[in-house]
Amino acid sequence: MLSLSSSNRYFLCRDKTDMRKGVDGLSGVVRDGLKGDPLSGDIFIFFNGRRNQVKLLLWERDGFSIYYKRLERGTYELPALDGQTTSVELRSDEIMLILQGICLGSVRRRKRFHFSENKSVNSQAVSV
Repeated sequence: MLSLSSSNRYFLCRDKTDMRKGVDGLSGVVRDGLKGDPLSGDIFIFFNGRRNQVKLLLWERDGFSIYYKRLERGTYELPALDGQTTSVELRSDEIMLILQGICLGSVRRRKRFHFSENKSVNSQAVSV
């Protein structure tokens, strides 16, 4: 069972990925394609072209872990992405919705308090 924490950062690779790639190949994609550090502890998410397979790559202090899932029916819905960036940062709950097959367009978020570390204590932001 996969457990995702809000304490991690999640980066979705926008380009389709060859699912034959293992740790070394995916680390190369992170380093060269996403300009990220595969040893950072961040979680990197890759989908194949048909969007019926996903791999998550994570460095855990003493080695890499890969989570792999292939759907028997259906596809994963990816968030609408704009711009030419090679990756996008997602929240843990967004990743869980994607993996569970929930339509992202139908999700409505209610306002919640959000402490922004870049702002003073008197001017906290509210995220939607």
